[in-house]
Amino acid sequence: MAMISTDTAEHYPWGEACEGWHLLRDPNLSVLEERMPPGAAELRHRHSRARHFFYVVAGEVMLQLDGAQHVLRVGQGLHVPPGSTHQMHNLSDVEARFLVISAPHGRERTSAAARIKDAG
Repeated sequence: MAMISTDTAEHYPWGEACEGWHLLRDPNLSVLEERMPPGAAELRHRHSRARHFFYVVAGEVMLQLDGAQHVLRVGQGLHVPPGSTHQMHNLSDVEARFLVISAPHGRERTSAAARIKDAG
């Protein structure tokens, strides 16, 4: 097995000027590193089978989970069970980076609503 980094991993764009890297891509387990610029947000959605664990490695994000808002800072994470509606949003003025660990992979998703307009 070869070591992996964001320099060698498969890169992908997503959302509003966001990007990510596939650090591990397996049908049963996925590990992503994602970058989210200030003010960016993903659309609220859910995964019927996949569970996620989000872990912040730089910056600060707000993760809305089933209507509750959680601010995650460096070194903090949150589990998102299958079927839970969630949305990540970078409310800060600096770039955020986080790991997304999913089992099984989280490619299937259902949109739940429009993005958050006011998180305050």
